[in-house]
Amino acid sequence: MARTVRDRSLETRAARLRLAPRGKPYWRTIETGLHVGYRRLRQGGGTWTSRRFIGQGRYAEKSLGVADDLQSADAVSVLSFSQAQDAAREWWKTEQRRALGLAEERRGPYTVADALLDYTRDYKRRGGKDLTNLRSIIETHILPALGRLDVEKLTSKRIRDWHHDLSTAPKLVRTGVAAGEKNVKHHSETDVNAVRRRRSRANRILTVLKAALNHAFAERLVASDEAWRRVQPFHNVDRPSVRYLSEAECRRLINACDPDFRALVTAAILTGARHGELIALNVADVDLEASTIHVRESKSGKPRYVPLTREAVRHFQTRVIGREPASPAFIRSDGRRWKKSEQARPLAAACRDALIEPPITFHGLRDTFASILAMRGAPMGVIATVLGHADTRITEKHYAHLAPNYVAETVRMHFPEIIVEQRATVRVVGG
Repeated sequence: MARTVRDRSLETRAARLRLAPRGKPYWRTIETGLHVGYRRLRQGGGTWTSRRFIGQGRYAEKSLGVADDLQSADAVSVLSFSQAQDAAREWWKTEQRRALGLAEERRGPYTVADALLDYTRDYKRRGGKDLTNLRSIIETHILPALGRLDVEKLTSKRIRDWHHDLSTAPKLVRTGVAAGEKNVKHHSETDVNAVRRRRSRANRILTVLKAALNHAFAERLVASDEAWRRVQPFHNVDRPSVRYLSEAECRRLINACDPDFRALVTAAILTGARHGELIALNVADVDLEASTIHVRESKSGKPRYVPLTREAVRHFQTRVIGREPASPAFIRSDGRRWKKSEQARPLAAACRDALIEPPITFHGLRDTFASILAMRGAPMGVIATVLGHADTRITEKHYAHLAPNYVAETVRMHFPEIIVEQRATVRVVGG
C-alpha cells in the first residue's frame, strides 16, 4: 500500500480553511510526476484535483471530488486528504494501463450494466441532447434482460434472441400514472405495419446497446467486439411513415384548442419548431423586424434561425409586443412557462374535438410544416435548413416523396442530352 504523504497545509480542514481562496490549486507532490491539488473556493469548502506529468512540460488533470471541509468524508464524492491521494493514484494507475493497451482492472466482471453506465456518462459529457430517452431505453429494455451479464461472456446468439424478443413483445402502455401500473397493448401478427414498427423499435434499442458496447471496446474495457458486431438489425423496416395534416385539418385543430395551447400549436404549424424549442423561446428570441425566431437550443445542439411568414409574424406579434425580453414567448393561462410533458393530453383532446383521426402528435405538427413546403415545391435543402437537419438525407427520406415531380425534375436537371436527333433520309425508288 502506498505511503500517505503528509502536508500540514492540506491534511486538516482547519488548515485548509486558512488558505487564501484562489483559482489555482495548492499542489502537493505524492509520487514522481503525480500531484494532488486543493482548490480553495471563495464560498463554502474546497475541491480536490489531480494532475500527472505527460511530457514536454504538459500535465493531464482530473477532478477528484469535494474536500471534507464542511461535511464528513465518504471516500466516494467527499474526500479527505489521504482519500484524495488514493483516488489520484488509482487514476494514475488506470491511465498507465490504458497507455499500455491493457484493460482496466476491476474487482468483479465488467457487466452490460457497467458498459451502459459508462456510455451514459460519456454521452452526457459530450453534450447529448436526448439523455432522458436514452435512459428510458436502457432501464426499460436492456437492463432487465442483459444488465447482469458479463460482457466478456456475451454471445451473438444471446443478443440475437434478445433482439428478436423485442420485435415480438407488445408495447407497454401506462394505464395508472399515480399507481405506476403498466398494461400491455396487444398487437396483430398479421398487421404488416405493426410488425415493421416493432422491428424498427427493436433496431433502435439494439443501436443503443451496440453503442454502449462499442464505447467499452474503444476504451479497452473489453477484449473483443465480435459478439455484437455479428448481430445485424432487421432490414427494410425504417420506411418513414409521415403523418401530417391537411390545411383544413390545421384550421380545425387550431380552433379546437384552448387559447393558451392554441398559440403553441399555431406556432408549431407555422414554423416546424419542436415542442421543446418553442417552450424555451423567450421574447428576445423573436425578431419581428428580421421576421425570424432564434432557436438557441435544438436536438442537434446547434442554434438556428427560423424564418417567419407574414402570417407567422402576425401570430408572434401578439405574443411578444409590450412584454419583457426575458419572459417566455408562450405561457399557460396561469402565467407560467409550459413544461416538456404538458402537450400530449391537450393535443389529444383537441384532435378528438376537431374530429382528426388518427390523432396527430406534436411532432406531427412539425411534419405538417415540412410536408406542406415539400408539396409546394420547396427545395429539400431549404426544408433541411429550417428544420435544423445536418444535411438533406433525413429530409429527403421523410418528405421527398411528397414533392411534385421531385425525382423526375432531378433526373431532367442532371442527365445530359446524349442522342442527337437526326433527319430521316428518304430515297425515292423508281419514277
